[in-house]
Amino acid sequence: GFRSYALFRCEFNSSDLNDIEYIYSEYFNKLEIARFSSSLGKYVGYTELGVKNAERWNSDPSELARRKAEKETYCKHNIDIW
Repeated sequence: GFRSYALFRCEFNSSDLNDIEYIYSEYFNKLEIARFSSSLGKYVGYTELGVKNAERWNSDPSELARRKAEKETYCKHNIDIW
């Protein structure tokens, strides 16, 4: 069967939240199809399916707002740990 899953990560360049990049990636059968990058502020697609999904997600302000908010949720509270 096909497997679809998502991963997210925070890349810390410093302890300043502005210097942290939050990346949310969508995978399908172990292949990254699309990614949201907080530095770009939008999705980028890497496959035909990913490009279609990225276009749809990028046209939805609430989807983008949710991902942007996740940067703070997932990354900010880990600053002190790192």
